Amino acid sequence: MTGRSENLDDSIRWQVYDTTMRGGTPPHSREVAAATGADSTAVLESFRRLAEAHILVLQRDSDEILMANPFSAVPTPFHVRIASFSAYGNCIWDALGIAAMLHQDARISASCADCGTAAEINVTNAKVDGEGLIHFAVPARDWWKDIVFT
Repeated sequence: MTGRSENLDDSIRWQVYDTTMRGGTPPHSREVAAATGADSTAVLESFRRLAEAHILVLQRDSDEILMANPFSAVPTPFHVRIASFSAYGNCIWDALGIAAMLHQDARISASCADCGTAAEINVTNAKVDGEGLIHFAVPARDWWKDIVFT
């Protein structure tokens, strides 16, 4: 990324995260195009460059956003509720990351990937409270090998 595409990518990235952090869901390309005045094709090209840089994760069948980490564009087992909206994390780490990123208290409803047991986790004043165990099946160094699975 150099020059004009870098400036566009910075603008697109800012718009994606501003929208996501205000409402809890990553925007569609048409929303980003309308907000930035960029051509929809240029927005999708920017999404692809941002995905190559591990900033976004795109849906397999389109170039729309699947993940603007730590937020998911689709429902997951990691539902996060804060005062102004609810959102989905991609995993428990990301669900906790939403509360941390927004500096907000949160209630996280999750379920065990192994047995399906429900879990409730509270984040209050940056402290995590809840019962259970957080297990990472894949070492962090390997997450981007298949970030959707991870």
